[in-house]
Amino acid sequence: MAQQPTNHIICPSCGFKNDGSLPNGRCVSCGARVDDGMMGGGILDESGRYQQQTFNMTWFGIAIGVMVVLTGAIVMGLPSVVPLFDFEGYSGMMMAIPVWAVGGALVGLISPGRTFIEPVAAAFLVALPTAFILYHGQTVKTMPVFMYVLFSALGLLFTLIGAYVGERIQMGPEGASDQ
Repeated sequence: MAQQPTNHIICPSCGFKNDGSLPNGRCVSCGARVDDGMMGGGILDESGRYQQQTFNMTWFGIAIGVMVVLTGAIVMGLPSVVPLFDFEGYSGMMMAIPVWAVGGALVGLISPGRTFIEPVAAAFLVALPTAFILYHGQTVKTMPVFMYVLFSALGLLFTLIGAYVGERIQMGPEGASDQ
């Protein structure tokens, strides 16, 4: 007798092979939403694979927490502990950009589903007081105000890149879910 093929629905977020129908259209393993275009053992709609459908307030709050802790610890707190580091003005903004990128990657890595916008919105809310504090605390390494705005925008871009990288690491390589 020929063996009937089993109907596996592969989660695009974690790669888990769900058997049969999904409760509420969500993956049993990670809880990510699985679209109709992605059911049937493979991904039919490649254009929607990396797009975010909704804004999740829970992950926005977590992203704010991650960004505040990382920025506060590295940009603001580290110079207090180690006086050799002086992240004021220009140096502080140059340090904040990779900190926000790492924060975006962390949130993208640990969040189920696709979360690109939440870390960027959180970095925006953290960039405002960070730029304000660094501008008013600058003594030697000075920059004009518009440069703080540009560096903050660059930090938001790198946060988006970090969130994308975190999501890609979470999803795994392209063909891994077919095995």
